[in-house]
Amino acid sequence: MGMVALAAAWSMAKSVVAAVLAYWQSGLYPKHRLLLPLLVLPLLALSSCSLPQVKAEDRLFLPLTLEFLGRYQLPSQTFEDTQIGGLSGLTYDRQTNRIYAISDDRSKFAPARFYTLKLDLAPDPASGIGNITVERVTMLKNENGEPFAVGSLDPEGIALSPRRSLFIASEGDPDQSIAPFIDEFELATGDWRGRLPIPNRYLPQTDAGTALGVQTNQGFEALTLNAGSYGNTQVEPFRLFAATEAALHQDLSPNLPTAPQPTYLRFLHYLIDADRSLLLAEHVYPIDPLPATDENLGLSELLVLDQGGHFLSLERAFGLTGFSGKIFQLATGGATDISSIPGLAGDITGLTPIYKRLVLDLSDLGIPLDNFEGMTLGPQLPDGSASLILVSDDNFNPLQTTEFLLFRLRQGK
Repeated sequence: MGMVALAAAWSMAKSVVAAVLAYWQSGLYPKHRLLLPLLVLPLLALSSCSLPQVKAEDRLFLPLTLEFLGRYQLPSQTFEDTQIGGLSGLTYDRQTNRIYAISDDRSKFAPARFYTLKLDLAPDPASGIGNITVERVTMLKNENGEPFAVGSLDPEGIALSPRRSLFIASEGDPDQSIAPFIDEFELATGDWRGRLPIPNRYLPQTDAGTALGVQTNQGFEALTLNAGSYGNTQVEPFRLFAATEAALHQDLSPNLPTAPQPTYLRFLHYLIDADRSLLLAEHVYPIDPLPATDENLGLSELLVLDQGGHFLSLERAFGLTGFSGKIFQLATGGATDISSIPGLAGDITGLTPIYKRLVLDLSDLGIPLDNFEGMTLGPQLPDGSASLILVSDDNFNPLQTTEFLLFRLRQGK
């Protein structure tokens, strides 16, 4: 018997009990002694069944599944005098059915830029991606309207806003005292539009010889946006979420050989409207201790799923066995706001972190894995389900590839 049917039966049984009691209190019961057992029997039968038990944790998460549909390797190529590579972030444009991909080139091989991609599904979408065409490259401009200088940024994350602009996250470069940023650019031109406020604790600095702020090459990498509305009319306020790839220096805990410690990242929640941007809260994003076989483990991407605080995250690792990756579902409801806490080193008892649940270990796909860093929802599949697309960052290394993975994302049992 299903949960809904059991609930209905239970409600009916309670009504039967109420009727029996009322009947007994009426004084007519002695004349009809056989009626009471007949009324009570259904209740006794129901009591022998147990209602399905739902774990409290299950109520936090959406019922999600991912079905792997296929992979597509983008041929090594140049486009308008730029080397296509280093694709580290994706965002999908429903209005144009295009994908925007940020290159993490630090203006070394060509000025900092993003590409416009056209993705065609295979004739049978269950077979994966049929083709990906590079249609356009757009150079990013700094506050002065000039291309970014070599080494002045490290672009990693990208998110499309409802006001037809792109937010792009840069890790910065602590070794060169270059601060991380989350800036807004015009989608059509790449012109600089504005900058989100970044708390001072994220900026690379030292205090009495102690390093503070983001670690080298481990600053803002994950970026996603929850839009209020799309269109050419006035845009409602929207929310943007970002996270560091690894912990801030001041959030690092001593990693004892006998008891490796988890890493605590910071997850930022912004509210953005027409004339201001406000950091509403920060939350703890926990990452398990680094496996003995890995040299690096970090958060590469975030993706909003709904208005209720559910996300997907992509964690990527590299070590002796090569690259690996895992996709988690996140539930942020009830997570503690840590924006007033200067450091997370040591015991964080009393703080509620973001809840995580593993959705897919990419190692289970049975395919060679590269450096997967970008993730976005894509076009709707013919059966009405959503698609999920991942991309690997080839690091401009001829031994690596730019590869796209296509999944069917289903909600519901």
